[in-house]
Amino acid sequence: MNKIGMSVFFLVLIWSAINPKDYLTWFMEVLPALIVVITLLLTRKRFPLTGLLYGLILIHCIILMIGGHYTYAEVPLFDWLKDAAHFERNNYDKIGHFAQGFVPAMVAREIIIRNAVLNHQGWLPFFVICICLAISAFYELIEWWVALLIGQDAEAFLGTQGYIWDTQSDIAYALLGAILALITLSRLHNRMLLTSLTD
Repeated sequence: MNKIGMSVFFLVLIWSAINPKDYLTWFMEVLPALIVVITLLLTRKRFPLTGLLYGLILIHCIILMIGGHYTYAEVPLFDWLKDAAHFERNNYDKIGHFAQGFVPAMVAREIIIRNAVLNHQGWLPFFVICICLAISAFYELIEWWVALLIGQDAEAFLGTQGYIWDTQSDIAYALLGAILALITLSRLHNRMLLTSLTD
């Protein structure tokens, strides 16, 4: 991530930390973004990513930080959409789970291609989608473990809003995100990979 991207990240992080709905939820929601940025800083010289990936990762981090500030069930724009479109719930969390498939799909794709993990590239979409589903399912397990550990206080972190199929729909949104990322960005990603590998 370049200096502009890092500046945007830290500005949004500072904003999200100022008077959030509650600090425990904020910390749990923002922690993945902090882990990712630390990982990117530690690996940027050894394994720099394409600009496309840094941009997508920044967008995903911003989604996490907004959700951490308001909680996923209370993001104001999506409260307005809920009322305007007569939805039963605030659906901002579905944006987060869509991104949880879309962004990791491109990260997994880049790592697999650059490390020549597969002998036959025809298998690439299948393995990328499997990785994204594994990430999404593991995140749902983390939510369950957190709920068991902290009890009633986990409601804001879980963001289920009384929807009994929340876990399944979260994974479905991640699957949709992964598929759409591969369909819409694979050609651009290939060009960026060729450019970065020849530099």
